Amino acid sequence: MSPATPAPKSGGAALELLVHGVGGATPQDMLGDPRTVRVTGDTTAAMHRRTDDLDAEDHPERYAERPVPEAYCWSNLTSGNGARALWLLLLPFMVANLAHWMRPSAKGRPGLVRLYAVLVRLVALTLTVLLTAAACEVALDLTAWQCAGSAVCTEDRSWLGFLSAERGGWWSQPGRRLALAAVVPAALVGLLWYLSNRTWSAYEAQRPPTGYDAGPAEAAESEPVRAESGSGSSATADTESADAATPTELRPALGRPGFWYGRRLVARLRAAHTAAGFLTVAAAVTGAAARHDRGVAGAPPAVLAWLLQAAFVVLAVVVLWVVCRRGRSEKRLDLRLEQALVSWLPGASLVLLALAVLHAGWSRPAWRSSGVLPGDAAFGVLTLAQGGLVVALAVVALLLHRPRRETRTALYGLGGPAVAMLACALGGVMSGGVAQRMADWLDGPGTPGMGAGSSVAPPVLLSWQASVIPVLLLMLLAPVIFLAVRTAREARRLGPVVEAEYGAEDADPVRTARIAAGRATAGLTDAAPALVGIVSGATLLLGAGSVAGAWASGNVPGRAFDGAHPAIASAADTAQALGSWMIGFGFLLFVTWGRRAYRDASARRTIGILWDVGTFWPRAAHPFAPPCYAERAVPDLTWRMSSWTRRTGGRLVISGHSQGSVLAAAAVWQLSPTTRGRVALLTYGSPLERLYGRWFPAYFGPGPLRALHRTVHCWSNLYRATDPIGGPVRVPAAGAKPAVDRAVLLDPVVYGRTHAHPLPEPILGHSDYQADPVFAAERSVLLDRLPPALPRQREGDADEQADQGSSGRSSG
Repeated sequence: MSPATPAPKSGGAALELLVHGVGGATPQDMLGDPRTVRVTGDTTAAMHRRTDDLDAEDHPERYAERPVPEAYCWSNLTSGNGARALWLLLLPFMVANLAHWMRPSAKGRPGLVRLYAVLVRLVALTLTVLLTAAACEVALDLTAWQCAGSAVCTEDRSWLGFLSAERGGWWSQPGRRLALAAVVPAALVGLLWYLSNRTWSAYEAQRPPTGYDAGPAEAAESEPVRAESGSGSSATADTESADAATPTELRPALGRPGFWYGRRLVARLRAAHTAAGFLTVAAAVTGAAARHDRGVAGAPPAVLAWLLQAAFVVLAVVVLWVVCRRGRSEKRLDLRLEQALVSWLPGASLVLLALAVLHAGWSRPAWRSSGVLPGDAAFGVLTLAQGGLVVALAVVALLLHRPRRETRTALYGLGGPAVAMLACALGGVMSGGVAQRMADWLDGPGTPGMGAGSSVAPPVLLSWQASVIPVLLLMLLAPVIFLAVRTAREARRLGPVVEAEYGAEDADPVRTARIAAGRATAGLTDAAPALVGIVSGATLLLGAGSVAGAWASGNVPGRAFDGAHPAIASAADTAQALGSWMIGFGFLLFVTWGRRAYRDASARRTIGILWDVGTFWPRAAHPFAPPCYAERAVPDLTWRMSSWTRRTGGRLVISGHSQGSVLAAAAVWQLSPTTRGRVALLTYGSPLERLYGRWFPAYFGPGPLRALHRTVHCWSNLYRATDPIGGPVRVPAAGAKPAVDRAVLLDPVVYGRTHAHPLPEPILGHSDYQADPVFAAERSVLLDRLPPALPRQREGDADEQADQGSSGRSSG
């Protein structure tokens, strides 16, 4: 990808800051030169220049006819080392975090906004409990309780011999087996806490440059009113009504000083979720021991179990209180930390777990394990809780969406609840998959729960949930076939349109069909909301049916329909066998894909694309989600633009491709009014409205995008009809400023062979926008519209005026 070069011949010093999109790019590709130098940053994210441009600021006469190109490479934030591929296991947490930011736009409804955020955080909490419960199911129930208590299961597994009830060793008592097995889920919770704490320091501990180069009047103008994302006063939570140009309304949510610095909330949620994980393990261990001790002579005093359970309830209430408290504060950088809460809540839960382990390890010679571990109903309770929370979230989302009724909002405001439902479904697939896979391994080749002499079986509900997966896939066939047929018909309809646009006198049917098919296929992106809604709705209904079936029959689907019509019984048996295989295969797919990505850089980059989209948002709902790279990238870009324009007085155009355009817009929002007056925004292949505006209307809806258009000096957007990701931003003209969208680019540039293009031009779709001549022309127009460069400051003057704590000064 070569940089666009001729630029205006007047106006003084100019910098073109290039920001790549999903999948990443190398500095050499972005700058079109194999010789590049890192001018600021580190190995994770940095600014690069061509070697010949390193001293550009000292020789402005060389750049009278072109800007200085500089590339910001941030791909290592999402696809750096191989260990990050293991973040795939955190996928449900990431999806739940997305639901937090998908709430509809709202004004004057602070209670509903806060309730929406609380419900999403509760859904996220259930996912942590579900993951821990799945680990408990594998380690405590299937391994320590069922398999170690069965002579058939331990016969061929020497590694379980010391736990075998048949050998009568010290560890053979069920309570001691459970106490030992509790180390596995407890270690998992501890690992999640460690990763969350470590990734915060590595990715998100970057303070935005609030008031970096603003004077007192400008600082007062840019100071936003109090707003808490998803939980504060709604009059300030959105600025979609920013057509009235008041100072506070010119500062949408993404421009507030504390938006990209959520240290306090992440620390508080991390403490609560860690405590919830430890309490889940403690409940599993204590519940089994307490059930045995009731009315059994020689057992430990029942009062000990009651005290442990009472302490468990108290700490669980504290966890819920912490999660339901007010959310993010974005008015200013919130540097406070609730040290007492953050330190003692996980520690107290860990102490309670240790006491539960000691209580379970009390000698109980007459205790024998049989059946499933007491407490298997917890999966049913969790499923019902998640379904209830999603339904309540949908009601709140509809109430928030009703007054505005923005037609472009995905699923009429139900995008957040739908995605929250998908997060629960992913959590169920992963937890059920690992349980089914483990049970299948321990019990032999048969379907878990179906063998006559089966010694190991997961909870009945997990088998029912696995059985509905084939049904869900069958239900999805109809919309998939419909979309395929509609796309084919749209491609045929677009054929004459393509030939008319190019003015093809000697039309080539094959060439026309390819271009039309590219446009029609790109349009499938706009059908994604409907497909997500169908999947989420079907998942909710089938999940409710699985809970009802498990509780009504008390048996796996293959046994529940014994005696029914042979066709029904056969269908149930087939669904269970196929679902058990599919859910186990799905879990193995996650593991193998992660292992391949650990070793293969290209596969790791593919997974990085998923994180580019999913981890743009701060961790406001789930602290164990993969880290937010934007909390590093946005301050990087903001510091660079502020420091360069202040030091040189020059003009700057920040050009972002794909996800890079979202980062560029977020960084421009963070600039002071003085700096924004020297910055132009060029976006291409941008999902700002097509994806972010539809799915995140409170932050990228029509109001915020119009406000960005008014506050930035100038903005142009380029897009193609063949691009499945980028599209128009739909921002109209505002006063003297023209509309943001330029005429749709032709793709390919020419239809057939010409003297200038003797070989067929490729259909580029989402890539290589800079290869289009329109890109260079539009960038030149933006630079010409910026005010001329100010006299360059002397080095000493710039240093005296800089903030003492800043580190964003240009190295060039």
